[in-house]
Amino acid sequence: MTVEQGESATSAPRRTGLKESLSLLRRNPEFRRLYVAQIISFGGDWFLTIALFGLVLELTGSAMTVALTLVAQEIPFFIFSPLGGALADRMDRRKLMVFADCLRAGLCLGFLLVHDLTTLWIGFALLAAISSLSAVFDPASAAAVPNLVEKEDLAAANSLVGSAWGTMLAVGAALGGIVAATFGRDTAFMVDAVSFAVSAALLARIHRPFSERKHEEHPSVLEATREVFSYARKDHRIIAFLSVKAGFGLAAGVIVLVSVFATDVFHKGDVGIGILMAARGVGALIGPFIGRWFAGPDDKRLLPAIGLALATFGISYALLGFAPTILIAAPIVMFAHFGGGAQWALSTYGLQKIVPDYIRGRVFAVDFALITLTIAISSLVAGYCAEHFGPRPTAMGMGVVAASWAAVWWLATRKVRRSTWTDETQA
Repeated sequence: MTVEQGESATSAPRRTGLKESLSLLRRNPEFRRLYVAQIISFGGDWFLTIALFGLVLELTGSAMTVALTLVAQEIPFFIFSPLGGALADRMDRRKLMVFADCLRAGLCLGFLLVHDLTTLWIGFALLAAISSLSAVFDPASAAAVPNLVEKEDLAAANSLVGSAWGTMLAVGAALGGIVAATFGRDTAFMVDAVSFAVSAALLARIHRPFSERKHEEHPSVLEATREVFSYARKDHRIIAFLSVKAGFGLAAGVIVLVSVFATDVFHKGDVGIGILMAARGVGALIGPFIGRWFAGPDDKRLLPAIGLALATFGISYALLGFAPTILIAAPIVMFAHFGGGAQWALSTYGLQKIVPDYIRGRVFAVDFALITLTIAISSLVAGYCAEHFGPRPTAMGMGVVAASWAAVWWLATRKVRRSTWTDETQA
């Protein structure tokens, strides 16, 4: 979909609700395969995350080490994102995604070697390698969605893809905690390996092109990345959408505290981590649909919906610092990720709608790279503060940071909000 094809808010009736989303899955088998592949892969990821967080806390007892676990994922993603974006715009996106899934399946089996402090470094190395491949997979996947659905179905498709992560966080986190506690963490690691293999098999069966056409230009990675920033400077809408996740990431390191609250504050172990992660998943599942409803079928309230979502995330995590029990903490975490899921899905949709196919992979690579960098920094800050000041004050402080960013973003985007953001130019 080109900018010219997508700029009109009235050119076709939009299908945006839950009913329309389910209809899309029935009508479009190619998109359905992509969606199911992501559901399965995300579920496996959360089996790995719950088991690994529990193992790290058991071996080290340190919130800072949990933060370093997240950093081991985020920094490699940031470093390899420019390459991933360039490849997504240059190569066959489907083949690229299948290749990345196959390699990640093999790497996941390496976690079976991690058992004690002397082998913990293997886990960090494997996380870094898997994250590097995700930096190739994720931009290609986000860039491909507009090519797998009709333009009137893009909003519904985006809500489904955005909620897929939350769906399997809710299910995968809860089951992951139970499986890790009942059958051992090695079982959870193997489930993640299988999930990548199944995802690759489903993607290989998609025949609809993931790109509009092949592009003959083959700029270097550095030049390709520079082109993204040059393109963004000419369009204030791109900057507005790119800054959403980047700023969100400044406080998203508060997620480190989910496992810390479960184990050190509420003393519930892996099951507690599963409960709070599942609550996070329910919020991320429902958030994209709530955000989509608030944005409206004509997208006129899209930017206000994003601002409200950012504020919801911050206020909720500030309240987590006061939660006396895990039963009260769980719904607070859920509400936080109503906002987190909504802002992610809506800002992604905004970019999918207005960015042309030839550069879309690189734009999403920059989008994802910025949030991984800010999350890595935020995670280190959250881990340090949790150890020195305690998890409750840290949650309150990080929540205030998130709410403050919502206010800053709202003020900074007032010019875009006052105009019709779907107009062809916003320079």
